[in-house]
Amino acid sequence: MGINLSNFLSSKSRNKKMMEFQDLDHLDGVSISTVSANLYKNSRDDLVMFYFRDGANYASVYTQSKVISENIKWNLKQKSKKIISLLVNTRNANCFTGKLGFRSLEKIAETISSSLTEKQKEDEDFPKKIKSKEIIFGCTGTIGETFPEEKILNKISDLVSKIRYTQNKYIWMKAALGMMTTDTQPKMAMENCLIGSSKIKIYGVAKGSGMIQPNMATTLGYIFTDAEISNEILKKLLKKNISSTFNAISCDSDTSTNDMVTIFSTGKIKHPKISNINDEKLNDFDQALNKVLLNLAKRIVADGEGASKFITIDVQNCKTENDAKKIAFSIANSPLVKTAIAGEDPNWGRIVMAIGKSGVQINLEKLSIKFGDLVIINNGKINPNYNEKETSEYMKNDNIEISVNTFGGSKSFRVFTMDLTKKYIEINADYRS
Repeated sequence: MGINLSNFLSSKSRNKKMMEFQDLDHLDGVSISTVSANLYKNSRDDLVMFYFRDGANYASVYTQSKVISENIKWNLKQKSKKIISLLVNTRNANCFTGKLGFRSLEKIAETISSSLTEKQKEDEDFPKKIKSKEIIFGCTGTIGETFPEEKILNKISDLVSKIRYTQNKYIWMKAALGMMTTDTQPKMAMENCLIGSSKIKIYGVAKGSGMIQPNMATTLGYIFTDAEISNEILKKLLKKNISSTFNAISCDSDTSTNDMVTIFSTGKIKHPKISNINDEKLNDFDQALNKVLLNLAKRIVADGEGASKFITIDVQNCKTENDAKKIAFSIANSPLVKTAIAGEDPNWGRIVMAIGKSGVQINLEKLSIKFGDLVIINNGKINPNYNEKETSEYMKNDNIEISVNTFGGSKSFRVFTMDLTKKYIEINADYRS
């Protein structure tokens, strides 16, 4: 099987801290195949199929944009208790394509369901008839272009024929690479945990590099576990953990029309039954899920379009978490802050500006600002020991930490973002070229 490495090998990013990949191996109940449908000018993989031969429980969170893609509309209409397959395409968002775009998905779902029904007859002792409503879609790419229905339809049989029931790191890598658009790095993460005494796997893949500002979810993220967890509990777990992970990142403050994060549970591992989200037996799984989501979210920021800096903004001791979040995102999304960091300029005045424009009432006489361990503002005044040269030296790091303490309460929020470079402009100016 060929593997597309064009974006991967041409990465210009200075930030390689996320380049190490965990050894995702076999996760029972999940099968993966990838092909090229020639959606790009080269022959890179651009279609990825995840197949659950016995079905999978699932839950999703989607963009809250008022303009949504046709695949999100399709997914929201499907009420099946289990999903048999997820098909992800790149290059085309299938957004602002109207009835034609939706009808394309209907035709593709019909073809997938028919092909997988035949696959069931070949491989299963008790084959099932697969239905169109058991298929969901992930689409990413350019908005407003005609959806490449025929190209995708022509490759469904190839996708199904390439299904392998045993996975390894190479196959997971192919899936992550096949989902990429302007990404320069595939995004994969894994954790092991326990439910009772049973060992559980949680694997995740994602794509995202630009148009990243969360609003319920962001980018495309897919999580897989061999645990047996109901749709209802999966939904609650996902919504709970998305807040401090995928909803705590921003690359450019733009929310995609196609954002989705979905978790699939194959139920292949036998463990004590989980009856509700407050079940103590779920604690280890809950923490591991958060780690997988946070790992993927950080990888998206580290691979932000044109990024040279990975930035952590920690806002502490606010009256409410919402106040802390407003301040953090006001800083993270400020072009002036992001360009100053790109230029390695310790212009702390822009941090003060961003705090002020957030609309949150704070007591300036208590305000504290730090760059790393360097105290810039203390008790609302410039630190008398502030050293511009020392701070400039700190700004040369690839990883920048900005801490804001309002001393107005006990609530905090942490956001991850990246700088704004000339490369970001080049990438987006030439996006459709």
